[in-house]
Amino acid sequence: MFEDPAAAPEYDPFAPQPPFKPRRNPARRWTAAAFVAGISMLLGTGAILYSGAPGIAAQLGLGIGGEAETVLRFTDKAVELKTMPNGSEALVVSGKVVNPTGDKTHVPDIRVELRDGTDQLVYSWRIAPEARAIGPKAALDFTGAKIDPPPNAKVVELSFANEIGG
Repeated sequence: MFEDPAAAPEYDPFAPQPPFKPRRNPARRWTAAAFVAGISMLLGTGAILYSGAPGIAAQLGLGIGGEAETVLRFTDKAVELKTMPNGSEALVVSGKVVNPTGDKTHVPDIRVELRDGTDQLVYSWRIAPEARAIGPKAALDFTGAKIDPPPNAKVVELSFANEIGG
């Protein structure tokens, strides 16, 4: 078709188009994305455990999330087992939270723990106080109930729940 090889066309349909760009490796991009996502998840989990996942850290046994450090005290504690009209029982826990200091103080949730005769935790729940702050030398009433408490619960313990984890 072409008689003179020097007169052949300059166009080659299989030649790379200028400027030539090398093929990208999608596996490298996905690996980098997975690495960034993993680091982000680790940082997020650490932030949640450090700054406020109620109960999670204590359930994982990480040492954070015990009792809250507070100057507040419990007084007039009462535990009563009442029979409801429908035949079920209700364990009613009540009392007062007292602020003995001269400053306004934050009131954390109240943790109620039911324990058996061997001091093993049987059940626990939180009571949200009526107010989140208590004035100097003031008292705040609280009441909480559990319908049909575990029959092997023998001891009731009250404490202030840590805002971080318990």
